[in-house]
Amino acid sequence: MLDYDLEAARYDATRGGVPRARSAARAVLALVPERAATLLDVGCGTGLVTGLMTRPGLRVFGVDASPGMARVAAGRVGPTLVIGDSRGLPFADASLDAVSAVWLLHLLPDAPAVIAECARVLRPGGVFVTTVDKDAGHDVESDVAALMAPYRVTRAHDAASRVLAVAGEHGLRRAGEARFTGHGQGLAPADAAQRVARGYFTSALTMTEAESAVLARELELLPDPDVPRADPVYRLLALRKEA
Repeated sequence: MLDYDLEAARYDATRGGVPRARSAARAVLALVPERAATLLDVGCGTGLVTGLMTRPGLRVFGVDASPGMARVAAGRVGPTLVIGDSRGLPFADASLDAVSAVWLLHLLPDAPAVIAECARVLRPGGVFVTTVDKDAGHDVESDVAALMAPYRVTRAHDAASRVLAVAGEHGLRRAGEARFTGHGQGLAPADAAQRVARGYFTSALTMTEAESAVLARELELLPDPDVPRADPVYRLLALRKEA
């Protein structure tokens, strides 16, 4: 797991910046009912996506466990930003109309606890919107993806089937889905090699230290090492809390 306090200063620049965030925010809002007056963005990070979830009549909150991320997010989210653990959200039962979790569950072995918390704070009829199969979104047709394929994690924490099963235990039922492009996230071989060497893909790839070194070297030898391959396409599920 990355140290997100240290990553905060460079996080947005290395992950597609505003175009990627705007794409995510639009897709999330398309799944949030028009009548919703409150939305909590769980694991909001630097607040780049959170700050773009704007709509008349919708009050948006953000929560993140990293003080470093929260410091960056403060200027985007403002007084509705709180520091808190996604497994113990600082909100009352049935107090929110919508909850979102973008690029979060794939990082968490205890994702079921987070899903349970999101269900707890939702009012009946409220909607939980979350990315699923996040790392699979990078399985585009490219030479980079082909080299990574043998090391792909087979049981992702945010696998759609797992999320739906846990959600059902907490009264959440599938209500819709959407897909959006991760602009600026297409991997160039040289960048991918550096990230593999740094252990960046811990949620997506499983390998020994020796295998990591081999993969990094293979990526470095690909043609056009500085040319990004196709952008990933991410998937969102909307889950409605039963009355």
